[in-house]
Amino acid sequence: MDYVIDFAWDDEAGVWIATSNDIPGLVLESGSFDALLERTRFAVPELLELNAGAAQPLSLTFRSERRERMVVNG
Repeated sequence: MDYVIDFAWDDEAGVWIATSNDIPGLVLESGSFDALLERTRFAVPELLELNAGAAQPLSLTFRSERRERMVVNG
């Protein structure tokens, strides 16, 4: 089964947030993209086991987005 996980940067909080429409209950955050990736890799199998009750092969697709606002003085 393939699951899509979205990483988005929250500029106000200064953290990356992981969510997924495919995995109920997945909401994680971290100030580091790499740390969030590792946390997500460990949390997803546990959440899926809790939700589905059985271990199964899976594939994870990570999508990330970061937007920043800037003022250009010219």
